[in-house]
Amino acid sequence: MGGASLEQTLAAIRPADRVAMEEARAHQDRLTKPRGALGVLEEVAVRLAGVAGACPPPAPAPAALAIFAADHGVHAQGVTPWPQEVTTQMVANFLAGGAVANAFAAQAGTSVTVVDIGVAADLAEAPGLVSRKIAYGTADLSRGPAMTRAQAVAALEAGISIARELIDAGAACLITGDMGIANTTASAALICAFTGEDAALTTGRGTGVDTATLDHKIAIVRRGLDVNGISAAGVVQGDGAASGAVEDAIRKLAAVGGLEHAALAGFVLGAAAARVPVILDGVIAGSAALVAAALAPGVVDYCVAGHRSAEPGHAIALGHLGLRALVDLELRLGEGTGALLAYPLVSAAVRVMHEVATFDSAGVTDKDATTSGTEI
Repeated sequence: MGGASLEQTLAAIRPADRVAMEEARAHQDRLTKPRGALGVLEEVAVRLAGVAGACPPPAPAPAALAIFAADHGVHAQGVTPWPQEVTTQMVANFLAGGAVANAFAAQAGTSVTVVDIGVAADLAEAPGLVSRKIAYGTADLSRGPAMTRAQAVAALEAGISIARELIDAGAACLITGDMGIANTTASAALICAFTGEDAALTTGRGTGVDTATLDHKIAIVRRGLDVNGISAAGVVQGDGAASGAVEDAIRKLAAVGGLEHAALAGFVLGAAAARVPVILDGVIAGSAALVAAALAPGVVDYCVAGHRSAEPGHAIALGHLGLRALVDLELRLGEGTGALLAYPLVSAAVRVMHEVATFDSAGVTDKDATTSGTEI
């Protein structure tokens, strides 16, 4: 089917259904358990009720993982010791079923779609591979904009179309994945651009760089922000308020983002427009979600933070978005691995709403029935 434009998608996004959320909270309180005993899982169920506009919400199954792959011009600055061709090699590994994401997806029972949004090589056609290549990687963000505005919008719309296609094929939950050597550098720059935090706080070791390389990486992120006219406060210099929040977000994305970041932002927007939940992975997804939220603030209602990455910028991004991670295992792999591990928790949260008896139906005495509502 034809893809929706960015403008159409933004117009379709509505806030979560607050009535359904209140009904979900009330239902949680009637279940045969102490109120609040399931902690964060109760809030997940409430969030998904708001997404669907129904209580109880539908089961988030089946789920579909999309791994967006792209390369980065900033790799030339020595921000990682891994060669750029690893991106292409890992795409082949995903398609062969040999990556950690494949193992976790098999465990969770989710499909895997790999999207070439900007790999710096021509990839042969293969089952499970979708080609939406915008360019052969980005330009070097430390020397100027990583993308043109047109490239950024095209990548956003490619992500939207992938979300729509997976949902049209039956997916009831989307899961973000990524692959791109040097993409934690772009992620750190995006987090600075959208939160105003300093590069020293948002930049991490990525694939495990040493301290000297980390210091260099921080300097490159700062240079990228400076050369692209993004101040320490995240404000785009010389870009008047009249241009609006959407143009400001696109400008920042194009300046320091990656093609997979743009596609992931579109993927999140596409999920929200279709009222389907999306589970975010780590720092790459978190930085992309900042872009999506800047384009359409209501999109955050449709996001579940699958895990908290060991990358320091991820906690900053989640804090800015107001999201709490379900899993914290010090992961820093990407690929969608943390989100895949969180998916069974999301499913369990909804299953409780459907299968656990209420005090009335089970004939169990609620403490409030004997204490007149007084807490004891």
